[in-house]
Amino acid sequence: MQTTSISRQVISNIIPAIVVEIMILIYNLADTFFIAQTGDPLQIAAVSLAAPVFMVLIASGIVFMAGGMSCISRSLGAEKRGRAESTAAFCVWAGIIAGVILAAVFMCFIERILRAIGASPETFRLAYSYLSIVMASAPFVLFSMACSGIMRAEEHASGAMMGQVIGNVINIILDPVMILWFGWGITGAAIATVIGTVSGAVYYLGYFLAGRSSLSIHARHFTAKDGIARDVFSIGIPACLDPFLMSVAMMFMNSMMSVYGDMAVAAVGVSMRINQIAGLIAMGAGQGVQPLLGFCVGAQDWERYRAMLFFALKFTVSISLILVAGCLVFTGEIVGVFLTEPEAFSYAVDFTRIFLSSSLAFYIFFIFINALQAMGAGRASLILSVCRQIVLYIPAMFVLNYFFGTYGLVWSLPTAEYLSLLQTVIFYGRIIFNPKHLN
Repeated sequence: MQTTSISRQVISNIIPAIVVEIMILIYNLADTFFIAQTGDPLQIAAVSLAAPVFMVLIASGIVFMAGGMSCISRSLGAEKRGRAESTAAFCVWAGIIAGVILAAVFMCFIERILRAIGASPETFRLAYSYLSIVMASAPFVLFSMACSGIMRAEEHASGAMMGQVIGNVINIILDPVMILWFGWGITGAAIATVIGTVSGAVYYLGYFLAGRSSLSIHARHFTAKDGIARDVFSIGIPACLDPFLMSVAMMFMNSMMSVYGDMAVAAVGVSMRINQIAGLIAMGAGQGVQPLLGFCVGAQDWERYRAMLFFALKFTVSISLILVAGCLVFTGEIVGVFLTEPEAFSYAVDFTRIFLSSSLAFYIFFIFINALQAMGAGRASLILSVCRQIVLYIPAMFVLNYFFGTYGLVWSLPTAEYLSLLQTVIFYGRIIFNPKHLN
């Protein structure tokens, strides 16, 4: 790892991670697209309501994916293979247990959750049907994410990518069959999601059973002792907080937007998914470069750490700006694929352009958050994530909604992103050229 050229090494890890993010996005868009073909905007609104709840599940998986990836890569860099193997087993088995608990808890409180996030009488039944099926896949989701983190930490980024690709491709193939051909609508979308998720988990299980990994996830290696659980959670919990708090913020957004009608809820849901197109490069790049940075931290090679960080940042910003420009030019055409109802379409075009205005701020923020996690700087990552969502985004919703209504509510995201960027720049001003300040 320390002899390969920086550009080649970073790109070879970033590209598979970006492909994974693209596949996740395609899966999300496919669900929305095929549900839109039913001609029922209420089903789109229901999926929009369900999205932040499903993000809570993804955030839980990030605890074991990001926490394990950071700890394992640093252990490998420090030549502590035994600790790396114990960490891998802990992440997999703890993830499965957490998934079972999450599914059970959700099913107990599903009605209260849906009412709290603003489901109307028209969308309640639809969102209930979708989520009650999708959340059954929680153990498989967390297992797959833990395995993906382990494989990335070993620099098996392509293998980690394949599990996600397999699951998403199966999901996308099944979507039109179950949503349109069988006529199951949003329920069919949920069933396709579960089948795709289980298929991806089977691939990851086969990968480890076949001995393709240098690390074992066998239960005999499982332990939470020797600081393993503490190390995983100290990185994983701050890493999961950003998407978790984003899901909470989306729940606030949907609840407050529901005052303006179901068409506004459908529009903001589609707009947020389109905005993900612009963010997927940064998310993939951050996750792709993190294990490389973690290895450098374990080896105490700070010069290579900084070189990799800045190359990843330049590469990401350059590619992402081109993507954003394309989304801005073809906003109407992209929105038209998902929404044709005039009011919802008009809202979605405006909302999408507003969200895209803060994309650059998000790119920089996400790359540096992953750099912090690679260093084991859980506290710093926690501070920035909490401030971004709780201190900036949610209060901005209430303030801007009060003064400017619907569009003020949407402008709260760019406002929070730029304020968060300013905070991040100030924070990194002291430590970016000397990462040891964070230890």
